[in-house]
Amino acid sequence: MELSTARVCCVLLSLFTGLASGLEIISTGPTSIEKASGQSVKLDCRFTLAPEDSGPLDIEWSLLSSDNQNEDKVVILYSGDRAYEDYYAPMKGRVHFNSADPKNGDASINLTGLKSSDSGTYQCKVKKAPGIRSRKMLLIVMVKPSKPRCYTEGPTEEGKDIVLRCTTNEGTKPMQYSWERTSDSKVLPASAVLDPMGGTINVRNASASASGTYRCIASNRVGTEECILYLNVTPPPNTAGIIAGAIIAVLLILIIIAIILFCCCRARHRKKYEKEICNEIREDVPPPKSRVSTARSFTVGSQRSSLGSMSPSNLHEYALKPQYDKIPSSEEYERPPSHAPLPPPSAAKMAVPNLSRMGAIPVMIPAQNRDGSIV
Repeated sequence: MELSTARVCCVLLSLFTGLASGLEIISTGPTSIEKASGQSVKLDCRFTLAPEDSGPLDIEWSLLSSDNQNEDKVVILYSGDRAYEDYYAPMKGRVHFNSADPKNGDASINLTGLKSSDSGTYQCKVKKAPGIRSRKMLLIVMVKPSKPRCYTEGPTEEGKDIVLRCTTNEGTKPMQYSWERTSDSKVLPASAVLDPMGGTINVRNASASASGTYRCIASNRVGTEECILYLNVTPPPNTAGIIAGAIIAVLLILIIIAIILFCCCRARHRKKYEKEICNEIREDVPPPKSRVSTARSFTVGSQRSSLGSMSPSNLHEYALKPQYDKIPSSEEYERPPSHAPLPPPSAAKMAVPNLSRMGAIPVMIPAQNRDGSIV
């Protein structure tokens, strides 16, 4: 009974020894690596095989999820004597096996063109039945600071607190900021308070001596960047002068407005006065005797047309005729129609045919009332 028990123990010990001497990962490098973005890194994973490891060789590199609820992302594979390097789209063309034939014991990979998104825990898993081994490494891809921006906060006047600020949009924390003065004495003002983590420098109760050129340096473990700021501390403004100037300006504006209103009112009053005077003059002037002048011009025109058609042969006949075409005087026009003299009947009868023979055109003179209007 004791002999059989000893045999069982020997068999178990031999089996344990065989397993222990099988597939092993022999890499002893650091398990945490820090690199800057854009650089390259080698993740080491070398292994050894035992004679009893006779199954197919499988190598798998995966990026472990920081959240247990998400699945791990396989980055690169080696299976069936073939490497699958473009398995993970975000790292396509940037991840390769270090050895052309990983089955020789080198499962290491190289990552190029590192990005901040490449940061994480990587696991190398080697399988060859019946053995299986794995190794984890932490990769931290750090981003160097971007070009910082320097600016001031608050009024840059004497007696005020002036804050000089320096900020960067990109960069892996922790970030350190330092300020230095590059002009004059190259010493920060005595009242300056520096915050290296926030990137600010507070100059309390600033004076004109604080004016000058300042430089801010932003740095982390993978790089540095800087910016330049020129500070000009000016005297406080003359508040009393500004108020007095504002009051004078307001008064001038009011005076100009008053002058404009006065001129408008005066022009309006003058226009109204001229209109009233014009109406009074029109009421005093009697209506013009336009009918008399019209009749006169009409008669003169008829006489001129008759004279123009006469010839020397009949000129003596015209002289013997009564002068019906002469221009009547104003007294004759004003005389009532009942008292106006009438021409002799014989003369009236002789005038019409004689005038027709002379080529005169008969014209009818309209009748008029006593006031000169046409009936």
